[in-house]
Amino acid sequence: MIKIFTTIFLLIIGSTGFAIADTDYQLHAELIAKNTYVFIGKKEDFSMVNGGNILNTAFIVTNEGVVLIDSGPSYQYALQAKAAINEITDKPVIKIFITHSHPDHFLGNQVFPDASIYALPTTIRELKTNAESFLDNVYRLADYWMAGTEVSINSILPLNSTSELIGEHSLRYLFLKGHTAADLAILDETTGVLFTGDLVFHNRAATTPHANIEAWLLSLDKLEQIRFNLLVPGHGEVTGNISPIKQTREYLTWLDVTIKRSVMDGLSMNEVINLPVPEQFQNLAVLKSEFMRSVIHRYPIYEKTLFEQIE
Repeated sequence: MIKIFTTIFLLIIGSTGFAIADTDYQLHAELIAKNTYVFIGKKEDFSMVNGGNILNTAFIVTNEGVVLIDSGPSYQYALQAKAAINEITDKPVIKIFITHSHPDHFLGNQVFPDASIYALPTTIRELKTNAESFLDNVYRLADYWMAGTEVSINSILPLNSTSELIGEHSLRYLFLKGHTAADLAILDETTGVLFTGDLVFHNRAATTPHANIEAWLLSLDKLEQIRFNLLVPGHGEVTGNISPIKQTREYLTWLDVTIKRSVMDGLSMNEVINLPVPEQFQNLAVLKSEFMRSVIHRYPIYEKTLFEQIE
């Protein structure tokens, strides 16, 4: 309902001569390896200022067509990404891989009606349950940036194969979990580029609303064993080493231990939120807001577990 009113409002102000708010994402396709490009997002929270341009989406230009990894947070974002791709190649987007079910990663699907869209089976189930509520929520967060954005998930196909040759690029699919109930990572064995989705954050505090931290840490262990040349995290800078994996693991471990111990020690939620943060994490982007959200999400989970153990 919110998205309908927002779209109508934009049409009204446009027809009355007022300037429609700027929704230029200023996307720049950064070449990181042969045929491989990334749109680097801002290390910020989803907001009216950035329109949800907070993630990294990527694409690979193959002989058969373009492979897109995540379609982005809105209709307008995906339109601009498509235009940027068309400036580089005249090949169409033939495949899209949705790494997980969070809204900044799949709400651009409608811009690519001719592409085959794939996600892990559990991700598809999560989208069928949560996609509409996710969309309403991001309309509240980003308002006019979301105009025209609709949920487009009915055509998503389950990804069941673990590897595939597309053009000259050999892709290996890693079925992991932890950030959500299902997280897809992709290794392009041809270029050595590893796309981790939101299993890895780089110089940005991790988001944990649907996390299973124990499973997430196991997934990070698996990612750390993979030989790669470049790592593209879900959020943050591209790098050629495993430091973002280690950084994400250390932050999650500290977060998990801190909240669990605080619950056991009888600290209130407000007291936990105001605990000092170790120096090694103080330079992480959006640390304050993400730590607060993690406490709000996870404190009740640990509290319930503790009470069950006592009973």
